[in-house]
Amino acid sequence: MKIVLTLLLLSLFILTSCFKEDERIIPYDRGDKSTATIEMTQNYKYQLYFNLNSGQVISVNDKKDFDLMFDTRPDEGHILINTANFTMAARTGKYNFSEVTSAAGLTMSFDPSTGSYDSTAIGDWYQIAGNDTIYTSEVYVINRGMDELGNALGYRKIIFDSLVNQTYYFRYENLNGTNPVSAAVVNTPENNFAYYSFSNEQGQVYPEPPKNQYDLLFTQYTTMLFTNIGERYPYLVTGVLMNRFSTKCAADSTLVFDSISLEDVVEFDFTTQLDIIGYDWKDVVGDVESGIVFYEVKSEINYLILDQQGFYFKMRFIGFYNQNGEKGYPVIEFQKL
Repeated sequence: MKIVLTLLLLSLFILTSCFKEDERIIPYDRGDKSTATIEMTQNYKYQLYFNLNSGQVISVNDKKDFDLMFDTRPDEGHILINTANFTMAARTGKYNFSEVTSAAGLTMSFDPSTGSYDSTAIGDWYQIAGNDTIYTSEVYVINRGMDELGNALGYRKIIFDSLVNQTYYFRYENLNGTNPVSAAVVNTPENNFAYYSFSNEQGQVYPEPPKNQYDLLFTQYTTMLFTNIGERYPYLVTGVLMNRFSTKCAADSTLVFDSISLEDVVEFDFTTQLDIIGYDWKDVVGDVESGIVFYEVKSEINYLILDQQGFYFKMRFIGFYNQNGEKGYPVIEFQKL
């Protein structure tokens, strides 16, 4: 009997020694609620990139610092325009600069604020045919929009020539044919896009921080609104766009912000739609016709955000004015779940 008992104990020892010791999960401090004021200023001049984990704005740039955005993903070649300036673009159906001297009669469009690549203003500027890449070399006209004071930034006509070895090549000039420029933009894979400015002597500029370092972009952007009778019209709004890189969000107006816990997030469908937070977290109150209005934030709307590290945050807006009563200073409240 002692022999059987000894063998049984020995077997249990061998079996238990084969199991891997449970890995200890290092706890992290979720912290208390935090607030941050985003200084876009009264004319919404600035774009600000915000990191929820650090609770800080990590990069700021003037919204008119660039005109074009070039997709940096491998095997992709989308070209976007800067809708923070109300920029729009049109295809002309022409293939020589000399044939295009005006924007009259052209149908201008802008990139969708959802972030979809299916209906961008530039669209398909090249085609894949078997192993060949065919560049259309069509002339586009770009209306650069306006600055923060409403001053027009002018027009350019442009031909996108090629994308070779992760470098975009293109040519542009004024509508009257003056100031011709041949340019190139080199991909920056650490960013969502490589950027180009018609106004900067260097051409390629770097407004966006590394894509793995921020969650939210506070900015103006162009979106489609509707009149009371359902007519569509483009409009420049002020709000928040999600980071395209591995960031998701869900909106909710049923829960009380302070009571939202990690267990609640499983009830929501998260999306990568860029404008899920958007601009509609505030109302215009007052007499619009007289211009005597103020903004009232909808603090009852909660935003649940999944960041690139797999952490969930809850966030809401609690203000839109600074201590001097100036608009353009969104105040957010947020907490890691």
